[in-house]
Amino acid sequence: MAIDRTPVLKRCRSLDMDPVYLGVNKKSNRKLVRSSRKISEYGLQLREKQKAKFIYGVLEKPFRNYYAKAERMQGLAGTNLMVLLETRLDNIVFRMGFARTRREARQVVGHKHILVNGKCVNIPSYRVSVGDVIEVKENKKTMQRYKDIAEATDGILVPAWLDADLENFKGSVKELPSRDMIDVPVNETLIVELYSK
Repeated sequence: MAIDRTPVLKRCRSLDMDPVYLGVNKKSNRKLVRSSRKISEYGLQLREKQKAKFIYGVLEKPFRNYYAKAERMQGLAGTNLMVLLETRLDNIVFRMGFARTRREARQVVGHKHILVNGKCVNIPSYRVSVGDVIEVKENKKTMQRYKDIAEATDGILVPAWLDADLENFKGSVKELPSRDMIDVPVNETLIVELYSK
């Protein structure tokens, strides 16, 4: 299985992005020195795609599949793409505050700690629907890991489209997010332009 092992801060510098969107609260002291050449239109479109892939931890082929699915859905392809990425199980675990970063959320899901509607799901890309109840397994809630996570994510703002109970590590999806509810610094219209060439 392919894994992106690029150092987070280095990748954030190259994509000109704040690490906060990944759940990382470190800052890099280094500055990225670019040549004075102007970035082409294609370069801007590619950077937006790489940014979206990096934030959600999706590799190229699955990302292309998400785009193809978003195109077939009703509405704008760019908005549909962002909603599809946002409703991944690992992203929702991160958004609810059950993990400090999206990478940790992916690991928590992969280690079979998460129940969706009472059933164990260990697929990070599992698409969550409206009304689904997501919770950490009862016997895992007492682990030191979750005590540390509860301390670190205390006071985290849970998006309006999710309902989360951080004390019991349980939450549900109230509705699908609209584009203005997704606070990710990605210009999805550039991604659509890139794929429509």
